[in-house]
Parts: sequence; C-alpha cells; structure tokens
Amino acid sequence: MSEDNQDLISSLHSQLHHLQTRVKELEADNARLLSRLSNCRCEKIEEKLDGSVLDTANWIEKSGKIDTGGCQLRKKKVTEKMPGIVNHHSKRYVALKVMYFGQRFYGFASEAQMEPTVESEIFNALEKTRLLVADKKESQYSRCGRTDKGVSSVGQVIALYLRSKHKENRTDCKTSGETAQQTEGEIDYVRVLNRALPKDIRIIGWCPVPINFSARFSCLSREYKYFFWRENLNLLAMESAGKKFVGEHDFRNFCKMDALNVHNYRRHVTSFEVSPCDMRYGDNQLCAIKIRGTAFLWHQVRCMVAVLFMIGRGLESDEVIDALLDTERTLRKPQYIMAPEIPLVLQSCEFDDLKFTCSFDAGQALLMHLQNECQMYQLQAAIYHEALLSCLPLDNDLSLLKNGTNKKKASHVSLFSRPTEPSYEERRAKFDSRKS
Repeated sequence: MSEDNQDLISSLHSQLHHLQTRVKELEADNARLLSRLSNCRCEKIEEKLDGSVLDTANWIEKSGKIDTGGCQLRKKKVTEKMPGIVNHHSKRYVALKVMYFGQRFYGFASEAQMEPTVESEIFNALEKTRLLVADKKESQYSRCGRTDKGVSSVGQVIALYLRSKHKENRTDCKTSGETAQQTEGEIDYVRVLNRALPKDIRIIGWCPVPINFSARFSCLSREYKYFFWRENLNLLAMESAGKKFVGEHDFRNFCKMDALNVHNYRRHVTSFEVSPCDMRYGDNQLCAIKIRGTAFLWHQVRCMVAVLFMIGRGLESDEVIDALLDTERTLRKPQYIMAPEIPLVLQSCEFDDLKFTCSFDAGQALLMHLQNECQMYQLQAAIYHEALLSCLPLDNDLSLLKNGTNKKKASHVSLFSRPTEPSYEERRAKFDSRKS
C-alpha cells in the first residue's frame, strides 16, 4: 500500500472518530433537553378557533424549539394519555342531547363491532376538539339507549366528563336543577362538537348534571315513533289493538330474545297512539305510531309494529295481541319478520328536571344545517319522482298500477299456524349445556 493511501485512510479514521464523538455529545445534550421539557408544563394555553386546546409545552417538545417566550415553567408529573385527551384541565359532568339519521350507521353503540357507529363518530369528534379528559370508562360515560342498525334519533342522551373553562372542577353538583343556570362562560359544547361531527349527527343541546346521573338508569321514560304510509291500512283497528300493549306485560313474544343476558322480559308501556302526519305523497298520507314506555327490549318496537301491520291489513284479528302477551298460553314466539328499521326514531328520553340548552349562535347554525338537509332530501325525492314517472307503463295500464291489480299478493299464513322459535327456557338450557 502506498504512503499516500495510508495517509488518506488515517485521515478518514480521524474524521470518523471526531464525528462519532460529536454525535455522542449531541445525543447527551438532546437527552438533557428532553428530560427538562418532559418535567415542565407551560402554563400558557392557547384557545384555537375550533375550540380545541394547544398545549404549548407539548408543541415545543415535538417541534424541538425551546423558546418559552417568557412563560414560567413548572415541574409536573407527566402521565401517559390517549391522543385527544386533555387530563390536566378542569372538567364538569354534562349530558348531551344527540340527533342522528341512522341509515348509514351500524347502530348507536360502538360495541357493535362494525363501523361506522354513531358512538364512534361522537368520540372521534370529542378527540378532535380535545374535550375528553379521560377514556370512556374514566369519563363515567353512559348512554340512554342502544338503537339498532338504521334506527334514527332526535332525542338520544349521553353523559360524560368534558373539559371545562371553569377553574374549579364542577364535580360537586347535587341536583341537575341547581346547575341548570350555570352555563354562562362555559365552552360552547354544541357549536364546537357540531363543527367536528359528520352532517348526519348533531348535538342539539347540553346540560350540567350531578355526578350520580346516569343517562341510562336516570331516564324516566323513552318514546319511539314509527313512520309509515297509510295505504289501505285500517288505522282504527291498529290503534284499538295497540292499546292492549299499555300496562306492564311480558313482551318475550314481541322482541328478539337474548336469553344469555336478559332474564326479565316484563316491560311497562305507558302510552300508545296512531295518528296521521302533516305530509302526503299523492293520495297517500304519512302516519306515525307513537309508543312510550319506561324501557324496551331488543327489537321490541319493530316486532310490535309488524304484528300491528298484519291487523291493519285485516290478516289477523286484535285477539292475536292478547294471545302473544299471554306467555303461559303462548310458550313460543311464532316466526314473523320484523318491521323495517329505517322508519323507526327514538323521539325523546325523559329525565327529571333536566333542561338542555345551547347558545344563540349554535342554535342558528343548527337550524340552518337542518334546513339545508331537508332541502337536500327534498331534491333527492324530486329526482326519484322524475325517475318514477319515466318508468311508468303506458297510460292504459296506469289504472291497473294504481289499483294494485297487477301485483301478486302473497298468501298470509296465520301467526299460530307458523313454525315457532325456541322458548326462553329452551334457550337457557342450551346455554347451560354448553357451559357444562
């Protein structure tokens, strides 16, 4: 090897050694800075336009900048937290009233194992706006109802701890009545969340609640509405039959049975009503079944409506209601198809002394949004109407279409002539045998 090559190699080794030494020095300096910043919290918190909070110390750590701008730094124990959760702020326990159009959702509850759900979208918005102060369990989260796939609501209620502008934590409320007026100067929860939610979900009000409040167990009653087109249905017969539901009954023959988790199928229906709505399409009128009760079973309303439709069409008598409610006489539920899910709406959830509110600006924005959505659906209805007209048969066949004489009517099999589902006792015995 030549002398020139040896000198070059020696020089490269020397430079490499110098670089390695410098890298170690920089790593040590970086570790000291990160250690200092991880134990400090800048007291200056900036409010962003969308209502979320920017933690300046956290931003400094991520960006590598160390200029605190004259802010005083104080030592604080750093705890690991989920993204979007701000657990070092004041908090208060609040209830939110939620409306949603359920057509594209796999139910309300995120435990459905399918996405999207209404609940998952709400928590995504809570994380984006940095209103969460803990995870779902630590936030003392509760919901009034678990509406199924496709079901909508204009009165769902949830409760949880959210970030508050007040310096003290509002966790000592005794009753909701005491806190109903304590909303001034607070974060505009309705406005902030609605800016982060998809257009088919909206928060329509909020209310401070006491710490012992539960959206599920504090609810006094729930009201559902089921919309349908009148067509040739006998509304008087349906209402007369539906009145038999009022009172406390065993509704196991009017629900989807969950023998593993539900052992008591008695529920109390407080009111029932069938009435026309102020909406028509041609000669057809929109109607609604309104059912109120303390609580409902899985698919209970849709099963009740399905049997009522049979009565309204004259396929069953109202005596079938008495027979299905008599669970000693009718041990097994006859097989029948539930009413479709799309027309079902959770109308309201009633609580004692709970008054939901929203700011004027949030209310105006909500009103404009709903008006725009209604106009959009009306445009879609107009397009479908034009498509319908373009697909109609010739004029001489139109009368047949209107009279329905060209439709094939499926023969109706009486409910008590149909195959039956396993009884509750048979389902329980099956589960117990699997365990053993």
